[in-house]
Amino acid sequence: QVQLVESGGGLVQAGGSLRLSCAASGRTFRHYLRGWFRQAPGKEREFVAGLRLNTDSTTYADSVKGRFTISRIAANDTVYLQMNSLKLEDTAVYYCASGLISTMPLNTHRAYSYWGQGTQVTVSS
Repeated sequence: QVQLVESGGGLVQAGGSLRLSCAASGRTFRHYLRGWFRQAPGKEREFVAGLRLNTDSTTYADSVKGRFTISRIAANDTVYLQMNSLKLEDTAVYYCASGLISTMPLNTHRAYSYWGQGTQVTVSS
């Protein structure tokens, strides 16, 4: 069984920064993708950032390019999302996800088989 546990969410003022963490446990040795998605109230879940674990290549949603960075520490199987210059519209529940198929596009829900419970990020004015 695979578990993904997010942490690091909270309340921050616009322009501030937060770093989210996603710790993976269980049988993750055949997982090739890690992604961050978010869901704001009344909206569909949307892609934020993705990382291919075998190449370290990354993909970002246009709305976060230049502000967010996805990275990982392989030794502890943890993926991070550094969020800078936060905006009100970044307010959402952020979910970490893990996928098994290395050739799937990073920015689609279909690429991911395992999901965390989510962590709330609230940006205030």
